[in-house]
Amino acid sequence: MLRRAILVGQKKFIGISVDYNSFLSRDYKSLPDKRAKGKVKYTRLHVTVLASIIMVIVTMLIFLTHDAEAMRSPLLGPPDAAKDIALEVTAPADNISEPVEIKEELSEKIQSDEPTWEEVKVKSGDSLALIFHRLDLDSNELHQIMQLGEVTKALRQLRPGQVFKFDINEENVLQKMVFERTKRESLHIVKDKEGFRAIPVELFLEKEVRFISAPIRSSLFETGMEIGLSDNMIMEMVGIFGWDIDFAQDIRKGDSFNLLYEEHYLDGEKIGEGPIIAAEFTNQGRTYQAIRYTDGRGRSQYYTPQGLSMRKAFLRTPVDFRRISSRFGRRHHPILNRMRLHKGVDYAAQRGTPIKAAGDGKVIFRGQKGGYGRTVIIQHGGRYSTLYAHMSRYRRGVYTGKRVRQGQIIGYVGRSGSATGSHLHYEFRVNGQHRNPLTVRLPNAAPINKKYKEDFLYHSQKILAQLMTQKQTSVARLAN
Repeated sequence: MLRRAILVGQKKFIGISVDYNSFLSRDYKSLPDKRAKGKVKYTRLHVTVLASIIMVIVTMLIFLTHDAEAMRSPLLGPPDAAKDIALEVTAPADNISEPVEIKEELSEKIQSDEPTWEEVKVKSGDSLALIFHRLDLDSNELHQIMQLGEVTKALRQLRPGQVFKFDINEENVLQKMVFERTKRESLHIVKDKEGFRAIPVELFLEKEVRFISAPIRSSLFETGMEIGLSDNMIMEMVGIFGWDIDFAQDIRKGDSFNLLYEEHYLDGEKIGEGPIIAAEFTNQGRTYQAIRYTDGRGRSQYYTPQGLSMRKAFLRTPVDFRRISSRFGRRHHPILNRMRLHKGVDYAAQRGTPIKAAGDGKVIFRGQKGGYGRTVIIQHGGRYSTLYAHMSRYRRGVYTGKRVRQGQIIGYVGRSGSATGSHLHYEFRVNGQHRNPLTVRLPNAAPINKKYKEDFLYHSQKILAQLMTQKQTSVARLAN
């Protein structure tokens, strides 16, 4: 039947009319003779058949080559199997038997390494609960986070300008949270199968010691700004020498200072200044030196090169003031309109300015005291007492019998009692006798502990030598 089908008439093949009867019955033995007699004309059918044969041969060769490569690397298997093996090698050993789960875990890890962060800057009055509410996050998860222990205490004390970063998935579920407390410190909250974990992160700071020296041309603050000192650094220097120098009254043109201090860098970028290591201040021809020392208990204080505390038992001025409006001594009283002994110093300051305890002691009076208005009196040991008058209000928790520490806020500047303007009236008494707070010789605080004295003296000599070397280098540089 097949032969009969083939031998039926003429068929169309690729647009060519072919006589199959003559084609199949042709005498092929005579072809050499015909080629010998003349040029043979090949039909398009011959060309097509030949091309098909060549394609079949080439395809077979490709498959044979592929099989040969597979034979040479039998462990690799097909391409998909090779991928699975690569995944199994990089996965944890206990999960090797489940390559599908490994793929999912690796996929999740890749996604978690590159989360899409939503950044939130803390605004005034913000709390983490308000931030969660704005982001429509689950309050139950916030509760879980806050139960992670002491490490999350910082989340309760937010300050404007601090930054949160949230990794939230498509279902609006928190995956990770980063709280950038400072440029150096951050807290990472990470969600895993068991819940949330808190991971504190502290970046390594590079510390460099810097030296700076300057004569005072006008005021300390103007000079400090001219040479690039920050306000914090200037105030730290004032705090070190403020027991011996009245920076509001005693500074003169020609005074000078030298500082050794730290600068802190993070990834090569300056992020702030560290503490003053050593300082020298020359005021009206007298030179004061201070060395910073950290004892075995981790407490850092400033001492003279001999180990005496730079800190005194009393603050020279217990309030940040704009000017001294009235000094110690006889004066014309502005309200009584007659000459009268002024037994203290009046510091003019804005209403509400904090008033600090001049020294450690016990409150022996708090209340209204005639023309003094709202008044606090503190007893410091057996010999000394201080009085603070004309307050607008007292600090909460300050009451008669309460013990206070030096620098602790006890009240706020006002004009209660007989006062013409907002100011603090401050008195200093020794054995019940009034002394001028601006000139009285203040007792020193305790010197360095004896068990640290030897180590301190070694440290002091080394730091002073470094300070002197820097001074000489600076002078030589200016001379050239």
